[in-house]
Amino acid sequence: MKHIVSVSLGSSKRDKRSEVLIAGEPFLIERVGTDGNLQRFQQLFAELDGKVDALGVGGADLYIWVGNRRYTFRSIQRLVAVATKTPVVDGSGLKNTLEREALRWIQEHGVVDFARSTVLLVAAVDRFGMAQELAQLARRVIYGDLMFAVGLPIPIRSYRTVELLGRLLLPIITRLPFQWFYPTGEKQEKRTPRAERLFHEADVIAGDWHYIRRYMPARIPDKTVITNTVRKADIEFLRAAGAARVITTTPVIEGESFATNVMEGVIVALTGRRPETLIPDDYRAALCQLNWSPSVIELQV
Repeated sequence: MKHIVSVSLGSSKRDKRSEVLIAGEPFLIERVGTDGNLQRFQQLFAELDGKVDALGVGGADLYIWVGNRRYTFRSIQRLVAVATKTPVVDGSGLKNTLEREALRWIQEHGVVDFARSTVLLVAAVDRFGMAQELAQLARRVIYGDLMFAVGLPIPIRSYRTVELLGRLLLPIITRLPFQWFYPTGEKQEKRTPRAERLFHEADVIAGDWHYIRRYMPARIPDKTVITNTVRKADIEFLRAAGAARVITTTPVIEGESFATNVMEGVIVALTGRRPETLIPDDYRAALCQLNWSPSVIELQV
């Protein structure tokens, strides 16, 4: 049985363990939260190194991209560097491939007509494949990086501006502690609504679930949410908020979806290759082989 473990800086309340058959092979997939404890996070990477088939970086980004440039969060890199035998993945390979393909699938299957939609993408540098694809597909895109990650009340309305600001700010931001920009531990349980008018302006709300949940208003009637890592309680939360549907870009397993880092770990384990050797075409080929497609959950039926 192949064993994939996502070690997360997020809340342990969201832990999950599933045994599932993928491409005819049995997998044990786990998510282990450390409640924002950096020491415990690093310790688990050290303890599990060489004992599992892939380790996922959860509740944090190791890499973020803007345009064709990759930036590394130094604080996360230092923590996971203790794993030297087991491949370490953060989901960026799938964010560049799966999420692009997911948006095309959604458009082609008539689930959402992006050409007629305004999309609020809560963080473009975290979901760079999605950001670039939406810039081509959607009538209008609002990028929330400054508002939700940095705390400046400035919506960005073009991907070109995201690129310019990213090249200016990301070399500095990635040298600072990651938890300054992303909710970890118990912060993932707290809601601090922000920029309500932009949520209402949008037809589609997309991107990282923890940003969406933390900052969305109490009601988002008739909105479509495109994300992943939703648990059953999150689905009920969106239903109560009046959302029309939630679409997860990663497969639903036992009624819930895992993060991109977990699914990237699955592909690495199946191919038997180190993640640094995989290119976008390799991920696309693996996705085609596995016949993955987005999961559409209608909430108001």
